[in-house]
Amino acid sequence: MTGYDLSALPRQHGLHHGRRVLVTGGNSGIGFEAAVVFASLGADVLLACRDPGRASDAVSRAVARSGGAVRAVAIDLSRLASVQACADALLEEDVPLDVLVNNAGVMALPFGLTEDGFERQVGTNHFGHFALTLRLLPLLERAAAPRVVTVSSLTHTKGTLDLDHLHDEAFYSPSGAYAASKLANLLFAYELERRLRAEGARTRSVACHPGMSATRITGGAALERGLPGLARVLEWGNELVAQPASEGALPTVHAALADVPGASYVGPTRWWGTRGLPGVMESSPRSRDAALAAALWARSEAATGLAYPSARPATVA
Repeated sequence: MTGYDLSALPRQHGLHHGRRVLVTGGNSGIGFEAAVVFASLGADVLLACRDPGRASDAVSRAVARSGGAVRAVAIDLSRLASVQACADALLEEDVPLDVLVNNAGVMALPFGLTEDGFERQVGTNHFGHFALTLRLLPLLERAAAPRVVTVSSLTHTKGTLDLDHLHDEAFYSPSGAYAASKLANLLFAYELERRLRAEGARTRSVACHPGMSATRITGGAALERGLPGLARVLEWGNELVAQPASEGALPTVHAALADVPGASYVGPTRWWGTRGLPGVMESSPRSRDAALAAALWARSEAATGLAYPSARPATVA
């Protein structure tokens, strides 16, 4: 974390033993690096991952680097049944959740549908996190200063959202669907904040993006499309021009811990948002379209079968 003084972060969340942070997709990339920081600050960190083997390896590495408390929980964000099972298990543990980091994502996949009938990218990147967040709001509301951090991308600026054709192959392109899912992430984060404030809730919703960071997601997308040569080129290019994942994780850490307003968009502050220390930035005008956000929210409730719960403040644990 060169150049970023973690000790200077505002500690309004009181991250110490007994405080809990959940990071989806925390087995690699910026999610893993952010989890290491949270654990090093004393939080009990949950890595919500799909692959048990990779999750186990990530836990070992995170504990070795942070000296903190890290464990894995199982979730497949492309399956609503798995999201419910994960949330039910955490609700059964009945421990307040201080920070939920909606970080996991897939990128530029060939067209396909999840078992719930969603296009895979929007199904994983948006609908899975929408369902997880709503199910975990009761645990968040029991924490002292709870926060939901949703990780988007600079690519959201290229995204458009056709709510009537989200899952139609005829309208599909791998890069277009990814950009649409990242736009959906921001629309969700901002609409969640509006609804939380209207309810008088304690939880705060913010968003972030990692800039241009060297992670496995671009190479993984090429492998998914059967292009191993392209995957190697992309990984080499990432190493050459992108900042390391540890620096790409800084906006996530900042969004989770710094005293930023709800509905903030945190990202690198140099080189057109591609790198540098984190701060509050501007997202695209389309991402701030309240009518589009409300329409997406309504579609998301209908698609997941989850109505927005009353999230009124509860007793602080």
